[in-house]
Amino acid sequence: MTKANDFRDKSVEDLEETYNETRKELFHLRNKMQHDKKLEKPHLLRIKRKDIARLLTILQEKQSASKNSAT
Repeated sequence: MTKANDFRDKSVEDLEETYNETRKELFHLRNKMQHDKKLEKPHLLRIKRKDIARLLTILQEKQSASKNSAT
């Protein structure tokens, strides 16, 4: 689990890359769960979902801040 402050230090491009990687990891975890019917570490699903929410929140903050500074 990554803290929001760690994400705030990254650039928008790095955040988007991290977002895509995390989405892929979540996709693979869900597929593995459907195939095996059980995961060794089921808590990772929740952690990945929360990381995605954090990433989207930080991305939205950075985009709105760039719009405000451009105005």
